[in-house]
Amino acid sequence: MFLGTHTPRLDEKGRLILPAKFRDELAGGVVITKGQERCLYVFPMPEFQRIAEQLHAQPVTNKAARAYSRVFFASAHDEVPDKQGRVTIPAHLRAYAALDRDLVVIGASTRVEIWDRAAWESYLAESEDDFADISEGVLPGGL
Repeated sequence: MFLGTHTPRLDEKGRLILPAKFRDELAGGVVITKGQERCLYVFPMPEFQRIAEQLHAQPVTNKAARAYSRVFFASAHDEVPDKQGRVTIPAHLRAYAALDRDLVVIGASTRVEIWDRAAWESYLAESEDDFADISEGVLPGGL
């Protein structure tokens, strides 16, 4: 399970050093793809394969599944982190998430998310007030 918030920087070659506490689980390979709210999702390969199987199980007549699959897979980039725990974020994904030098990398349970630092701060400012209110819809019966 991925937890926590980290603030690495993107180097001049578009590489990110993964947080040390995430590296063991990501060492076997990752898939980086577009996420919601203009962030990037980083999946360990087994988790990406699990999601791919779920999407594959959807009938081709399901318009929403087709649309989601197209964007999800077309933007995906697979890679094995190097010995320093670095991964390269392709230019098209950096542009999608408006990644500059300062990043925020968060653990989001079964995936890691990469955010532009300013975008993450804006997202938190807009959503933290709603955090308590949405718990009932997400966790039936509360905590």
